[in-house]
Amino acid sequence: MMGVITRRALGAAALALPAVARAQGNDQGNNAGSWPSRPVRVVVPFPPGGSNDAVARPLAEHLQARLGQPFVVENRPGAGSTIGSAEVARAPADGYTLMVTSSTFSTSAAVQRTPYDPSGDFEAVAMAAVAPLVVVAAPSFPPNNLAELAAYVRANPGKVDYGSSGPGSINQMGAELFAQKAGGLHMQHVPYRGMGPATTDLAAGTIQVIFTTIPSARGVISSGRVKVLGWTGENRPASGPQAPTPRESGLPDYEAGIWWGLLARRGMPPAIRDRINAVANEALSGGRLAAYLESEGALPTPLSAAEGDAFLQRDLAQWREVASKGNIRIE
Repeated sequence: MMGVITRRALGAAALALPAVARAQGNDQGNNAGSWPSRPVRVVVPFPPGGSNDAVARPLAEHLQARLGQPFVVENRPGAGSTIGSAEVARAPADGYTLMVTSSTFSTSAAVQRTPYDPSGDFEAVAMAAVAPLVVVAAPSFPPNNLAELAAYVRANPGKVDYGSSGPGSINQMGAELFAQKAGGLHMQHVPYRGMGPATTDLAAGTIQVIFTTIPSARGVISSGRVKVLGWTGENRPASGPQAPTPRESGLPDYEAGIWWGLLARRGMPPAIRDRINAVANEALSGGRLAAYLESEGALPTPLSAAEGDAFLQRDLAQWREVASKGNIRIE
């Protein structure tokens, strides 16, 4: 299961950041050598303009300002993020090739064959943020919360259509995990080319439910064209609608959401990895990156490199299990 990250734990981590950053800076000459002595690539395995790009660019600017070399963002989209990820997997583990990615890294690996081992070839250098999904329904759909949704689907197996941005997306996987945790429910998956068309069809009543991000649903929520059933995580965004969390809905074992993080080829020298981690965590405390994450309904997640890597491994394992149980596969 995606690790539960409490606000208390995050607060403690944030308070420790200045001391960590100073320690890493003091160790630069002894442990990190001359790194970085040339520009660093920051691969984004998605097209320009999306949430991963919006995280990568202010993060790269902060790393560049603090570490004194260009951090150059390169978009390498395609095949559910696997094309850009494969480039990073082939790069030397020397700190000069990094990758900003999201939950798609895990869900894509769970549903299709990848030209790399997502667990063995990559490590998390820093986590940026996590955000729960919001579950919204067509206005005429009878359920008004997650508990009622589970009961309705249980009484009407196969008759509830939910939309997603495509096979293997976090939208599909979050809905499938809900169905599994609620007792093996059966809903019909309707894949779209992005959440825009899915949200439009939801408001029109063509489909009944979507599990999506706040930015994707903000317009239809604020205009009252859909109703909010609940959140898929316990850390409910302060700026989001007041709706029950899974625990408040009687589903304490259910948690799904999107994350953004900084990954690299496994085997980077620990001193370089920890230095990047400390500087990246600084960027979460203010500026453009923090403002963007707040707009996404996301909670900044300043974990250590080891904590971030443990989080990544749990996430990969969770979605592999969900895909296996749900027989979700892209050939």
